[in-house]
Amino acid sequence: MSERLVKAGYVTTVTGSNVSGVLAQSGTGDSGMSRAVQIGSLVKVLTPKSIAFGVVSSLHVDDPSTPPESTDRRMIEIDLFGEAMISESDLGDGGFTFQRGVSVYPALGAPIYESTRDELSQIYARPNAANIQIGTLHQDGTLPVYVMSDEMMGKHFAVLGTTGSGKSCALAVLLRSVLQSHPWGHIVVLDPHNEYAASFGDAAEVITPENLQLPYWLLNSEELVEVLCSPDGASRDAEANILKAAVVEAKRAFIGETPSAANFITVDTPFPYQLSTLSQLIERSMGKLDKADQSTPYLRLTARIDSLRRDKRFAFMFSGLKVSDTMADVVGKILRIPVEDRPVTLFDLSGVPSEIVDVVVSLMCRTIFDFAVWSPRESTIPVLLVCEEAHRYIPRDHSGFQPTREAISRIAKEGRKYGVSLGLVTQRPSELSETILSQCNTIFALRMSNDKDQDYVRTVVPEAAMGLMNSLPALRSQEAVVVGEGVTLPMRIRFNDLPPEHRPASDTAVFSKAWETEEQPEWDLIYETIERWRHQVR
Repeated sequence: MSERLVKAGYVTTVTGSNVSGVLAQSGTGDSGMSRAVQIGSLVKVLTPKSIAFGVVSSLHVDDPSTPPESTDRRMIEIDLFGEAMISESDLGDGGFTFQRGVSVYPALGAPIYESTRDELSQIYARPNAANIQIGTLHQDGTLPVYVMSDEMMGKHFAVLGTTGSGKSCALAVLLRSVLQSHPWGHIVVLDPHNEYAASFGDAAEVITPENLQLPYWLLNSEELVEVLCSPDGASRDAEANILKAAVVEAKRAFIGETPSAANFITVDTPFPYQLSTLSQLIERSMGKLDKADQSTPYLRLTARIDSLRRDKRFAFMFSGLKVSDTMADVVGKILRIPVEDRPVTLFDLSGVPSEIVDVVVSLMCRTIFDFAVWSPRESTIPVLLVCEEAHRYIPRDHSGFQPTREAISRIAKEGRKYGVSLGLVTQRPSELSETILSQCNTIFALRMSNDKDQDYVRTVVPEAAMGLMNSLPALRSQEAVVVGEGVTLPMRIRFNDLPPEHRPASDTAVFSKAWETEEQPEWDLIYETIERWRHQVR
């Protein structure tokens, strides 16, 4: 065998894809365990026809002495994930072809060896498919890590990690790497805290309620009912029926009574109509009632419509006396068609009134998916939708706004057929819909200290990666375990560094610096803050 080989131990148990062994003894009071044989390290085991590769998932002493003795049996557990079909004489010479999965298992007593740097570089080599470089390998910080971009985006991905683990920076690294290789992309980020504007600079179109008119007539029936109708059941149902009938008539009034209008105009058809016409139609229906006590739902609807039109917070959706068909402009701005050197759309949700933020998210997600569905198949434009704080929109307990959940669920289940990719980002994966998370075939798991979150993530990752998943609580900031279709093999990585000017604005307040001086804030700060608060200006 090659002198480059360092024997770490030998096999004592083989169970499916797991192998247990005893570490070699040095006979000098030391265990003889190499520094490379640590949790997450890559090792190799001889089989009759191949070399099986695996990740160290556990190290322990079997029946330890007190104090420890050099004769104690030091055990190692390995999760196998791939093999090289070559002869033993080639072992360690670097001439092999690696493949996922194990067809030939090690025999009892087979030697366990450390993997060399050359073997690491071949196993984690740059894929032949389209790829992006996002970081370096944990085992060897000089080896770059690649993700296959089509597999990651075409089959959805998720970035999971507790607050402070580097989740926002990880997403910024991923998206910036994608755009570096694919500059004419179409990426839409739902940004609830206005974090990512600095990450993309001039490459992003930042959409806020101040610079985008998102017309109310794009809302479908469920979204309209959420915005305009009472929250309680009986009143809500009565108002919803009145509203839906009036909306259909208002749309027909806007486009004119053409012979074809009756065939395709529904409450969900995205055609313009005027709020004034809607109010008039509701009042006209109320005038046809036989009893005055039946007018309550009609009065509530007209009062709510009038209230929204006068409330400046809702001006981005309900303002304007003149109504025109601006759908093409709105969709083009959201999807960056044409790109015009700004492939990223950052939708700043921090300025959207809390009462309708779920409705706006639902509208955005549904618009992106419906545009893809109705686009000519030969002209489909792939779009990546990234949902920050995803647990707010698709919670595990089915709470929240159901249309938002349904819109994201459709993208998760059917988006691949139409070129719509989904990226989920959350610090509480245990609160996320398991059905939708399971559709994400590439997982970037950063540090997680919560047991529920760890257990939840384990349910959606392959068994071969369980050993790596055990390291989640011990990951450092900027580190992650990556598993799934986007990578050749499960791996622990360190994301690339982001220059300070490209980091998301998600840093925790530095109390020690803010409180270390005697200088007190001026009264002007209070007055300015109150003015911004009252006028809803950030």
